[in-house]
Amino acid sequence: MYKLRGHHLFCLLGYRGMGYSEEYAENMTALHHSLRDNPKTMIKIVNGPDHLCEKYPKTAEYHCQNEDIYKRDAAILGKIGFKIGQVLRWEDIESHIRNYIVPADVQIVCETCSWRSYGVCEEGIKAIKEGKGLRQIN
Repeated sequence: MYKLRGHHLFCLLGYRGMGYSEEYAENMTALHHSLRDNPKTMIKIVNGPDHLCEKYPKTAEYHCQNEDIYKRDAAILGKIGFKIGQVLRWEDIESHIRNYIVPADVQIVCETCSWRSYGVCEEGIKAIKEGKGLRQIN
């Protein structure tokens, strides 16, 4: 079972192999592959640092505890309809995204995210809505 915070549910949709460091990207790629290959993987929704935050580079400013990040988590969880502590299969998370999220939501709930300008999260949401699942990462 993986522990994920709210905004990382969106980050995984848009993930294309980039990250804050090589170690961070390797960790996220491994998680991404796991979820793509086994959508029944269990996810526990947590409040604060999660499986991905564990590999945030120690040389960078640690933003995983910033108030803005917690607000983003809450906004995304509210939009999807999840609560802290819930345990769900990844495929159930994708189903909720398909039913409750539109690509334009990223512009609102992720307004301050530095990755938003790439447009990949909207593409990821669109793929989920089309039933394609997570994009293949090499």
